[in-house]
Amino acid sequence: MKSRVSPNHDARPEGLAIDVVVLHYTGMRDGQEALDRLCDPAAKVSAHYLIEEAGEIWTLVPEARRAWHAGVASWRGASDVNARSIGVELVNPGHEFGYRHFAAAQMTALRKLLRDLLRRYKVAPADIVGHSDVAPLRKQDPGEFFDWRGLAHDGIGLWPDEEASRAGAWIMEFGDKHEAVADMQRRLAAYGYGLPVTGLFDDATFATVKAFQRHFRPNRVDGLADGETLGRLDDLLTRAGRRLG
Repeated sequence: MKSRVSPNHDARPEGLAIDVVVLHYTGMRDGQEALDRLCDPAAKVSAHYLIEEAGEIWTLVPEARRAWHAGVASWRGASDVNARSIGVELVNPGHEFGYRHFAAAQMTALRKLLRDLLRRYKVAPADIVGHSDVAPLRKQDPGEFFDWRGLAHDGIGLWPDEEASRAGAWIMEFGDKHEAVADMQRRLAAYGYGLPVTGLFDDATFATVKAFQRHFRPNRVDGLADGETLGRLDDLLTRAGRRLG
């Protein structure tokens, strides 16, 4: 590992355990530009780790400190995601600068890092998440090219039964208002998403469905709550052991 000190961090709240890992892409033209920004005091952003496309890992912020990576976010009812999480940035130009698949060497390095983190912290498989999961209205990283499926098959995180589909489900979309929408919202919130239960398929719901699909059905990210999307959500709730409140 290489080390470069970022000044962009502060103290974690006393007694709060680390129980979430948030994965990001840098969304900048190259790794050097991303590294400079994450270490720029004027930027006020950082992460604990940055992984280059060639697989080199940089440590930027001590794990004991709160890095400033998630921003305005929510997961499992907590709004200060930074306080309880480790943030990992993956060098990738992102959707703005030529989004591409993540390099094999980079993913190998990420697996090694995640296995080490999981050995030292009690992070449930469902709590290894993307930036878009904790901030769906603002973010879409690490995006639909990120290999969540491959990670889960290596024992890191969760992946749904790809054949799971809720039989007879009608397709819910933006503008719908129905108890079925409220039921879906409750299920997304039970999994971890910060989504109010309103019964209205509004902007927040549309963005959250897309975030869920980007993570768990990346071949079609359309924001439509169809039987396949709902079936995968149901399957993941069972796998995670998370129940409706």
